[in-house]
Amino acid sequence: MTIYFFSLGCDKNLVDSEEMLGLLNESGYSFVDSPEDADVIVVNTCAFINDAKEESINSIIEMGEYKKAGSCKALIVTGCLAERYKDEFEKLLPEVDAIVGTNSFTSIVDAIHTCLDSDNKSLHKYFNSLDIIERYDDNQVVTTGGYYAYLKIAEGCSKHCTYCAIPFIRGDYRSVPFEKVIKRAEALANKGVKELILVAQETTMYGTDLYGKKELPHLLTEISKIDGIQWIRLLYSYPEEINDELIQEIKNNKKVCHYIDMPIQHSSDDILKKMGRRTSNAELVDIIGKLRKEIPDIVLRTSIIVGFPGESEDDFNNLLGFVKDMKFERLGAFSYSQEEDTAAAAFPNQIDDEVKAERFVKLMSLQQEISADFLESLIGKTLKVMVEGKLVDEDVYIGRSYMDAPGVDGNVFINCESDLMSGDFVDVLITGSSEYDLIGDLVVERF
Repeated sequence: MTIYFFSLGCDKNLVDSEEMLGLLNESGYSFVDSPEDADVIVVNTCAFINDAKEESINSIIEMGEYKKAGSCKALIVTGCLAERYKDEFEKLLPEVDAIVGTNSFTSIVDAIHTCLDSDNKSLHKYFNSLDIIERYDDNQVVTTGGYYAYLKIAEGCSKHCTYCAIPFIRGDYRSVPFEKVIKRAEALANKGVKELILVAQETTMYGTDLYGKKELPHLLTEISKIDGIQWIRLLYSYPEEINDELIQEIKNNKKVCHYIDMPIQHSSDDILKKMGRRTSNAELVDIIGKLRKEIPDIVLRTSIIVGFPGESEDDFNNLLGFVKDMKFERLGAFSYSQEEDTAAAAFPNQIDDEVKAERFVKLMSLQQEISADFLESLIGKTLKVMVEGKLVDEDVYIGRSYMDAPGVDGNVFINCESDLMSGDFVDVLITGSSEYDLIGDLVVERF
């Protein structure tokens, strides 16, 4: 039997997809690149904000058409949309044969067998408790090209920010046991992975539930001992949880990229309080200043929500001023999404979509200028770059430096007439820049 697997959403969801691919591979299934050739279609969905839900629903409807026109005998929906709307699926999306929750992906093989073998055409449901960690072994199938991989170190979140539905969808924070993380990291290195990107809803809290203390610095130390791993990158590190021990580990561990993704969401104390965030403007200034002082070449990525309920012009201007002063090298923004079952959905003074859109454009226009100025300052410097591909019919390769996380940051375009392989690390002299990308010349052969 052949399977077409379609994964939506964040990199944490992608790891779940890679887990399921491992299970299916163990069970003897083969995979196809086109849904029209598949006996079974699996859609791993996202439901974080309205746009993500719409994309997931549209994808399910589109894949459902292959039950009419293709060879598809079963359509399985997994992930966040399945978890969040399990009681509505049978009525709203009747083309779906089975749904599998976020903490139940080990049931994917059973779900497919049941759908193919059973005469019962009612919706089959697979949902486990959200208070455990599902299977976590060394059979994660890397779908990112082979030279970098996401390493999920925890599941769920216990922060309960007022705008966020993740605790309802993924449960409270649960760290993966230390030895299991190391075993998986070793397995990924043995598959040729050179860059490990540590992800969780919040990486900085790793270990607190199992060991009573933050174990992320220790985890970074141990992962760095693994042969083959050259870069370790940190995503989703909450500012209030970044302590001196972590800063020193990033500073002194030669394999840890001087890059950290630190979502702040806003800078106005009033809005931060309404969001249920556990930091303040002054504390943000302090931690950013400390990071830049201790690690002068650090690159900071952040995420921001505009248009949160009650966000006044003064609040938004505070945010613009903060971003201008802090000069985040990387920044992503989102318009507030009014999510059911969250506290903020019932807040007064919801912001009009038109105002949200205007504020989003203003913020990203400012960030474009900041990014362009930063990248221009790199001209004349030499950066270590991981090669990821080549432009067709041109002597130009595409890569990333330590400053760039895949999928969200820019690229380095490398002028080079010799042959390079994806996964090579090369030295590149930066000769030009745009708003988000760098251009350079190869100066040292791969190593």
